[in-house]
Amino acid sequence: MEKRDYYEILGISKNASDSEIKKAYRKLAIKYHPDKNPDNKAAEEKFKEAAEAYEVLSNKEKRQRYNQFGHAGMKGAGGFGGGGMNMEDIFDQFGDIFGGNNPFESFFGGSKSNRRVHRGSNLRIRVKLNLVEIANGVEKKIKVRRLVVSDGISYKTCTRCNGTGQIVQVVNTPLGRMQTSSTCPMCNGTGKIINNRPPGSDANGMIGKEDSISIKIPAGVADGMQLNVSGKGNMGISGGSPGDLIVIIQEEKGEELVRENNNLHYDLYISFSDAALGTTKQVPTLSGKAKIKIEKGIQSGKILRLRNKGLPSIEGYGTGDLLIHINLWTPQNLTKDQISFFEQNSNADNIQPKPTKTDKSFFERVKDMFN
Repeated sequence: MEKRDYYEILGISKNASDSEIKKAYRKLAIKYHPDKNPDNKAAEEKFKEAAEAYEVLSNKEKRQRYNQFGHAGMKGAGGFGGGGMNMEDIFDQFGDIFGGNNPFESFFGGSKSNRRVHRGSNLRIRVKLNLVEIANGVEKKIKVRRLVVSDGISYKTCTRCNGTGQIVQVVNTPLGRMQTSSTCPMCNGTGKIINNRPPGSDANGMIGKEDSISIKIPAGVADGMQLNVSGKGNMGISGGSPGDLIVIIQEEKGEELVRENNNLHYDLYISFSDAALGTTKQVPTLSGKAKIKIEKGIQSGKILRLRNKGLPSIEGYGTGDLLIHINLWTPQNLTKDQISFFEQNSNADNIQPKPTKTDKSFFERVKDMFN
C-alpha cells in the first residue's frame, strides 16, 4: 500500500512552521488516541500514522531529506521508516508535545501509568563508501560500543512514590483543595530504583558493550546523508526503549571518476594524431572498462555521453550518465623531425582553425551539461 504524504496526514502545508506541525499532531493524537478509541484498529492506525508524520517533519534533517526525496529518502532511516518505532516510542514523544506530561491519563481516565520511561540516547557513526558501493548498495558490518543494561541488575519499587513515579500533594487554597503532582526525585519518574547493581556498571546499572551491527545501505546515497538504524543506540534505563544508531554517509573521492549528483565525469586526454585520425579508447566505469570510439577530427572540449553508466537515483527514478570530456594533449618535447613537420604544415588551409556552427563554444557546452 502506498504511503500517504506526511503533510497531507497532518493537514498542513509544506511551509508549515514547527509550532503548526506540533499543533496539528497534538490535535490528531488526542482524536485518535487508543484510550479514547478502545478496540478501534482504524483509529490506532491513524494514531500511528500521525506519529510517524510528526517524527519526520519535527526533525529538521529528516524533514529536509523527506522534502527532497519523499518516502524513498526515509528508506533505512529507522524510526517508522524502518518499522522500529512502537507504541512506547510514540508515548515517549508526549513529553515534548505536552510539556513533560502525558495528558491522556486525565483526558481518558488514567489507564496509563504515570511512570516515566527514559528512552536511550542516540549514537552517531560515519561510514565511508566508494562510488561502486554507492552505485550498487551495500551491507556493512560495523562495531559500535553502546550502553546496555548490566547482567545481574535487579530493581525494587521506589519507596518514595510507591512505584507511581509521581509525588502527589494536596494543597488547601481559598478555592478549595487542589491536587498537584511532580516527578519523583528519588527514581526520576521511573517508579523503580536499583536493588542490586553489578560491579563495573554506572549509577544507572548500565555497562559499555561492543556490538557488531549489520547496516543495509541503499543504492544512490550521497555524502552527508543520514540513515537511522532503529533501536541500535544506547539502551534505556529502567526498561526504557533503546535509542537509534544514526549513520552518516561519507563518500570517498574517486581516483578517476568525479560525481555530480547522479552523473559521473571523466577527463580523457588524447594526442593530436588520435584527434586527427580517430581511434578507440578504453575508459573506466563503475562496472569495469568500456571501449569508446573517437571520431576523426574530434575537437578538444567535446563531451561524449555513456547513458545509464552513472549512479542510480535513491528515489528509484533512473540512473545518471557517464560524461567523457575530451582534452587534446599538446606535446611539449618535440623531435627535430616533428618540429619540421609542424612548421611545414602550420599554414596549411586544412590545419588552420575554422569553427562552424556545430562547433559549440566552451560556455555553450557548459550550458548543455545542465539542460
